[in-house]
Amino acid sequence: MRWVPRLTGLLLAACTLLGLADGAVADAPADGDGKTARISAATPEPKRFTVQGDGIVDQSTGKPVFFRGVGYSPYVPGETPLYGGQPADDDRYADHFTHIAELGVNYLHVFPLLMPAGFFSALDKTDLVYGQDIWVNPNMPDLLDEAFLESTLGQIKAVIDHTYKVGRPDRLVLFSVGDELSAAAVTSTDARHPEVHDFKGKHIQVAGRTASEVAMARLIDEAIDYELSRYGQRHLYCHTSWTHIGPVAPRPDLEVEPADLLVPDMGDLMCLNVYTYARGVTTSPPGSVTGTTYQGYLEDLVAMAEKPVLITQVGLSTSPIAPKPWVPGWGGHNVEDVPAVFREVWRDVRTAKGKEKLAGLVFFELHDEWWKSGEYPEDSSHHEDADPEEWFGLYEIGTDKRLTPKGKIPATVRELFSEP
Repeated sequence: MRWVPRLTGLLLAACTLLGLADGAVADAPADGDGKTARISAATPEPKRFTVQGDGIVDQSTGKPVFFRGVGYSPYVPGETPLYGGQPADDDRYADHFTHIAELGVNYLHVFPLLMPAGFFSALDKTDLVYGQDIWVNPNMPDLLDEAFLESTLGQIKAVIDHTYKVGRPDRLVLFSVGDELSAAAVTSTDARHPEVHDFKGKHIQVAGRTASEVAMARLIDEAIDYELSRYGQRHLYCHTSWTHIGPVAPRPDLEVEPADLLVPDMGDLMCLNVYTYARGVTTSPPGSVTGTTYQGYLEDLVAMAEKPVLITQVGLSTSPIAPKPWVPGWGGHNVEDVPAVFREVWRDVRTAKGKEKLAGLVFFELHDEWWKSGEYPEDSSHHEDADPEEWFGLYEIGTDKRLTPKGKIPATVRELFSEP
């Protein structure tokens, strides 16, 4: 359900301390109850993809876009990011992009921090665009610890630098700073800093917030400033969260108290991983058209959001074993049952009340990743039946490390993405 290396040793050495700076701020409504998030009117807009009203517009065409995406992490058996390794630069990308083309996607949500040149060469042969996830340790007990912020900013800068030196900034839609902070980290951070509610940076201003939200706002503010000062332009920014810690409330099954709810609106858009079986979703009211709790959640989400919303992850694990019966839906899905759920999700999204604010849907993920959850050094060489995190792929990986479709799942995605 999440793409998170779990070792803090992956964080790179920091270069610059975080600081506060004043700036003129454009008016913007609140996304949460009593919470505000604003971007300075003096902050330049991105060159290509910009937020206009409830949606995102591609300035190269002047048209609004809806991202039809797939999550992409090209690690194959025997590889793992847990000790700092990046995917190898070999012929896998030709194979992967053949299957990506089969899906009919227009967007890749990329997880490894420093993708190799071969990936971008393959990307050049397509018209795809991509978003770059930037991992932030989700389990830090104090997300506002200055040393942690400093080292995390160093990693963020390294990813931005890599984008301009090796990547394709003209194809990049967004940087996502952090992905699925744990409930324990959020609760602990907020308890350690009960006095922290506001932040006024050079580009981002938030008020009425939790300490955890302020921590993410600080990182995004510094990231924007670094990109602008170093490269003379910027991209869209977001923090990706998940439904277990908000933002939609009240829900009886959330993992945080109401005072600790996290609203991921501190960037240009809201990015949220929304799984059909997740907390906050299954306890939602029925949707206005399909009657599902998934649509009900989306309708409540867009009703509170004052920025475009990108669904950055949705998917099902086809692990042979569902290891936690008390967490229904996490693993154990039959391959032949997945297409029907995907069709339902697509209909939920495309018919939801307020769907104009939904900027895209990203299925998680292209292929299975054997390295998860990294319980032991050789984990990446074993596809474990009882680890659902290893089985979210639309494709499985064969003995030759080539991708093989999981039944009709890829064809179903292509069918859905060919619709309006």
